[in-house]
Amino acid sequence: MNDTPACPHSATTPESAPELFTWEFATDPYPAYAWLREHRPVHRTELPSGVEAWLVTRYGDARQALADARLSKNPANHAESPHAKGKTGIPGERKAELMTHLLNIDPPDHTRLRRLVSKAFTPRRVAEFAPRVQELTDRLIDGFIEEGKADLIHDFAFPLPIYAICDLLGVPREDQDDFRDWAGMMIRHGGGPRGGVARSVKKMRGYLAELIHRKRENPGDDLISGLIRASDHGEHLTENEAAAMAFILLFAGFETTVNLIGNGTYALLRHPEQRAALQASLESGESALLATGIEELLRFDGPVEMATWRYATEPLTLGGEEIAAGDPVLVVLAAADRDPERFTDPDVLDLARSDSQHLGYGHGIHYCLGAPLARLEGQTALATLLKRLPDLRLAEEATDLRWRGGLIMRGLRTLPVAFEPGIRSEESDTLSTL
Repeated sequence: MNDTPACPHSATTPESAPELFTWEFATDPYPAYAWLREHRPVHRTELPSGVEAWLVTRYGDARQALADARLSKNPANHAESPHAKGKTGIPGERKAELMTHLLNIDPPDHTRLRRLVSKAFTPRRVAEFAPRVQELTDRLIDGFIEEGKADLIHDFAFPLPIYAICDLLGVPREDQDDFRDWAGMMIRHGGGPRGGVARSVKKMRGYLAELIHRKRENPGDDLISGLIRASDHGEHLTENEAAAMAFILLFAGFETTVNLIGNGTYALLRHPEQRAALQASLESGESALLATGIEELLRFDGPVEMATWRYATEPLTLGGEEIAAGDPVLVVLAAADRDPERFTDPDVLDLARSDSQHLGYGHGIHYCLGAPLARLEGQTALATLLKRLPDLRLAEEATDLRWRGGLIMRGLRTLPVAFEPGIRSEESDTLSTL
């Protein structure tokens, strides 16, 4: 997750790969991914950090890789050179002893932890949380609706999942702005002060240790209390495991949703006929197009560009390429979800697409545990925006927008919009509801 562009390659030809990891690539990576799918579907490249890794770009290969037990999630299986040490994963998580979470472990530990966490992170809890997500959504829109303009990333897409996941975890309201500051540093990746991400991770780790101690003494009806209580055949989460799980649920649970809301809104604004169809559906009280639409937005320009790191535990063949033991492998979800061998007209946004078995939230045993919450937040956010700001429009040319650099996530830095000023929800008798 580094903003520094890689060194330039030669011009694109059938024999040479396109230039990757530049600002131009970040703006629109899909032509480069189309080239890789056709010519080098499993491609070894040097990443901006200097680490070499394999990029997997075809849908079939991606599904195979995501479910292949020979591709470990444990960084200990990385045959890393000294200069590469610590350059994979989330900055600062090693030093903060936050490595023992679901994104970094394999069975049987993964099976045990996921089973324990799933008991506290149930569909029922997500469904019960829907009114709170709606309340947060309306409150954030109330904060700018009278202005007639907003930056939908800073004012809406970023704070919504932060406050939602803090509520779900059980972070007290008076501490949530601290979490917002730490998360803001983490989401900026290389855009903040040197070492800022690692310092934010360290502060979050210290806070989580203290909060877990308080929850042990005085548990509540929240996810951290549930993690502490969760047990299976007499096994309990250790304090390090509980802190790491709370950390990754927060980290993975907010940035993916920031990008889902931001990328999804941007896609709708760039495709007015699709936006109009969704608005008409919502006005008529239907929800089917919203449900299929959120899946299509996840496929078309999803929040996670590449799945998190995997490491070959033994030599294997993938897409015709020989992967050596210890090699890092990055599955490019954004490329796989535009594969014409799997999706008809993959570069076309079609909110009514009925066959959208995308890989946006992964596949196999590491399928995203928080996907139901992200979908709830995405649907609530987009539906409420379109209902309360029906004339929403871009306030800048699309070519002026900038995307955050990095490997794993894909999202806009800002999304300036304009609209006719409206009234705050508490002043209206027609509060939008889902």
